[in-house]
Amino acid sequence: MSNDKNKTADPKASAVEELTAGTFEGKVSDGLTVVDFWAPWCAPCRAMAPQFERAARLRPQYRFAKVNVDQQPELAARFGVRSIPTLAVIRDGTLIGRAAGLVAADDLVTALDRAA
Repeated sequence: MSNDKNKTADPKASAVEELTAGTFEGKVSDGLTVVDFWAPWCAPCRAMAPQFERAARLRPQYRFAKVNVDQQPELAARFGVRSIPTLAVIRDGTLIGRAAGLVAADDLVTALDRAA
């Protein structure tokens, strides 16, 4: 016998989606999306990951996504990513802001709330 009221989202599941050149446009075309341009070998990117995940959990009304610059170099070039991590804030498909380097979750959600 199963207990349906215990079926909730896995708290360990990521609130951040990985985007590719093929999925990017469809995901950023509507609403506010923040994209973390990163690479697995990048130590600052690994430090940014838990802050980005925390921000995603604090603001589920926004979309949070990651782009691996090694696997998606055309997206990195399109957004002028010269250092990583770089965060790009996109509203309805249009870039409205960008920041390079580590950003604390609280600072990120404050900036996103202002942009929304």
